[in-house]
Amino acid sequence: MSSTLEIPLTRIGNSRGIRLPAPLIKKLGFDAGILLEDHGDRVVLRPARRKPEKLPWSETAREMANAAEDWSDGEDSAVDGLKDIPWDEKTAPRSHP
Repeated sequence: MSSTLEIPLTRIGNSRGIRLPAPLIKKLGFDAGILLEDHGDRVVLRPARRKPEKLPWSETAREMANAAEDWSDGEDSAVDGLKDIPWDEKTAPRSHP
């Protein structure tokens, strides 16, 4: 079911805009922003995509464990020889001030 709502233009500085009713914004999912598509004789408003929420580290670790991915190809330390270097204070590289 469609409905028509006449909305007056509102002056916003040197521009003009429209104000959408809060229930309509919530219903259409416009709370993250609006994409406006210009189709010549008509304008289409769509909800902008929300950025995905970042998982906390605990959930990230759980997701990684559940994925059971094989990360062995990234374990180059076994062949790069770094584990055979006797790292102590005498041989450790010094940082420059």
